[in-house]
Amino acid sequence: MLTRLRGDRRGVSAVEFALIAPVILLFYFGLAEFCQGFMAQKRMGRTAATVADLVTQNESVTRADIADVFEVGVLMMRPFPAAPLEQRVTAVTRHTNGQVRVDWSRAEGAGLPARGVGSAVDIPVGLIAAGESLVMTEIIYDYESPFGELLPGLTRFSHTYYLRPRKVDQVACTDC
Repeated sequence: MLTRLRGDRRGVSAVEFALIAPVILLFYFGLAEFCQGFMAQKRMGRTAATVADLVTQNESVTRADIADVFEVGVLMMRPFPAAPLEQRVTAVTRHTNGQVRVDWSRAEGAGLPARGVGSAVDIPVGLIAAGESLVMTEIIYDYESPFGELLPGLTRFSHTYYLRPRKVDQVACTDC
């Protein structure tokens, strides 16, 4: 009886599958999670570009205009939740002394305040010359995994986008 049992190979593939199945499932859910996070990060980057693009197409904007643009940003993040999205639009000018100063700034979101008018801002070297201005959009998105029990914590994505005004030298905000 023991000799016959030792030579029986009928259950080998079931045992191998039972050993490999948890690893395969872990890879599957890990890949699904990576794809969701990557998609959220890409949407956030496109949102930053679109918000800057919508502002720079105008000669001047108002608080209501910027609120509408921020709403477009919220809509672009769908199907991801909008609550962790923080947006800030800032118009800056490089002065003759080389410093880049804030002309106006508006923000929406829990932890991203508007920049103070006249405050200094760091931008990449060579982006604008003295007397030139640009619109800087900063977007922060806290991505929380749908598999929160397996992967605790959240990932913070951030993106800054710089764009020059299209129709005028400087986009003005009439009531900021």
